Amino acid sequence: MITAQNLIKHFGTATAVNNISFEVKEGENLVLLGTSGCGKTTTLRMINRLIEPDSGTVFVNGTDIRTQQPEVLRRGIGYVLQNHGLFPHYTVAENIAIVPRLLKWADQDIRKRADELFQKLNLDASLAGQYPAALSGGQQQRVGLARSLMVNPPLLLMDEPFGALDNLTRISIRKEFRALDELVKKTIVMVTHDVQEAFEMGDRICLMDKGEIKQIGTPEELLFKPANDFVRGFFDEQRLQLELRSVLLKEVFPESDASSEVSVWDRMDALLHPENGNLPADDIRIGDLMRAFETYKRK
Repeated sequence: MITAQNLIKHFGTATAVNNISFEVKEGENLVLLGTSGCGKTTTLRMINRLIEPDSGTVFVNGTDIRTQQPEVLRRGIGYVLQNHGLFPHYTVAENIAIVPRLLKWADQDIRKRADELFQKLNLDASLAGQYPAALSGGQQQRVGLARSLMVNPPLLLMDEPFGALDNLTRISIRKEFRALDELVKKTIVMVTHDVQEAFEMGDRICLMDKGEIKQIGTPEELLFKPANDFVRGFFDEQRLQLELRSVLLKEVFPESDASSEVSVWDRMDALLHPENGNLPADDIRIGDLMRAFETYKRK
């Protein structure tokens, strides 16, 4: 779906992106992770030509993006910003209709699609006539996501999409995001500096530092097969929790009847808080679970 080749970008004497290459497969969610100033947002914006590289190029579905006019390219790519990016002088309905109107959609088709997304994103229909300032932060972010999805683009770019929200709202919207059927088959490139968010949202993670890619891999690969000392040290502060969340119960207890998507962390939480009834009961105990987990890590 996306192939970036030898991307370089300078701002004055500073090198923001230093000769990086990567691929994103169709239907994959790749998270660009790193501290502020590592080049992740610059990399994201080069995909839709909001920033032009000094050298190197990006291919989308095998086509060099430089062969398309930037505005035409962007109409086929959804883009979600940290602060939602809504036009304050447009109503919600007007905001989400911008790209469909550029594509000359009929009014009834715009309304039908908007109604569909409002339902999926838990937005009340009465908000359509409101201006962004009248909405909560969570509502604004949902509207921003609705706008990016209006024309059902196959590729979605997300720049710190939940970063401006409080922790509780952020966790809630991330859960909605993962459950949204609109996103199941989309190719997504997402920027974040939040390690937990990267591990929760990404199929693979691209860890960057000082404009360079330090390692690309699944969450498990970054934790258990770090490519270098930087990767190893980057996750040390949250390592145990990340490991427990990344490893599925079936990997440490193959005989378990638990769902294939249940992590060791989920099972431990269920054992510690059985009153919540999150998972079915079984014979696994915390001591057995931790011993099996340590055995798995040694392997």
